[in-house]
Amino acid sequence: MAAPTAALMDEINKINWWHKIDLGNGITTPGRDDSPTKLVQVNLPQSLQGLSVLDIGAWDGFFSFECERRGAKRVVALDKAVWDVPTIGKRGFELARRVLGSKVEDVELDVLDISPERVGVFDLVLFLGVLYHTPHPFLALERVASVVGKQLILETHVDMNEHDRPVLAFYPEDECADDGSNWFGPNRAAVEAMLRVVGFRKVELMSSTPVLYKIRGAGKSQYGRMVCHAWK
Repeated sequence: MAAPTAALMDEINKINWWHKIDLGNGITTPGRDDSPTKLVQVNLPQSLQGLSVLDIGAWDGFFSFECERRGAKRVVALDKAVWDVPTIGKRGFELARRVLGSKVEDVELDVLDISPERVGVFDLVLFLGVLYHTPHPFLALERVASVVGKQLILETHVDMNEHDRPVLAFYPEDECADDGSNWFGPNRAAVEAMLRVVGFRKVELMSSTPVLYKIRGAGKSQYGRMVCHAWK
């Protein structure tokens, strides 16, 4: 047993992990993300027995595997932006799936290419940490909504929460967290309004948390993260 474990640790240590995934036998992947804390904030239902789940922006698959563990009958992990990055890729997801003996499926597809014809319709869709990375946030939500059969769980960066009207901050460079892939910071009102416009009848805020990263030029703007659940 010692040799396979040593080989596995060597393989794990060669991967650029984002998620902290419990692989069993005391082994947790060394991800930069505080995945267990985010899991609490997302407020994922304790039982997903018999449900189909689509995890958009799956990365290493932490939430995909968690949905499977909670009884989902089918889980599809969807990503492309991250899996296409040479220094990251899909190796973390594939290793975790293999070690866990998981049946989670994978689909490589851009968010804006999502449609019922391409991926199907799912009881539950996760859209976590993706919205602000797309240069077309409303169109992205339209695409996501098209494959939601019942419920969407959305987690996103938000900005300008001091405004009651729906507004979005635009980041043309890397002013948000020194990350050029962060394009927009919608405020809470904008997130909720967009979700209603794309077809969700009920939207409920689950959590709102401060962040450590900075936005250059934000002044006194109120920014952070939010999680909301929306139902068709």
